Amino acid sequence: MQASVHRYHDESGSGSVLLDDGREIPFDGKVMDASGLRLLRPGQRVSIEMSATALTRLWIVGIGDGEPIR
Repeated sequence: MQASVHRYHDESGSGSVLLDDGREIPFDGKVMDASGLRLLRPGQRVSIEMSATALTRLWIVGIGDGEPIR
């Protein structure tokens, strides 16, 4: 699934994304730490995975280990 970065707090690594239907989904610093990314900017498109209750993975296609550019 894809989303757009809505907010990002550099110091804590937490933030939120907006799904294409307008829902805002928060994420904590653990998700950002696991992503391998250094920072995000509002409006940036990201791929995400979610559990039933939370965002569990965030990445940018083609950036990071195991992410071939398509």
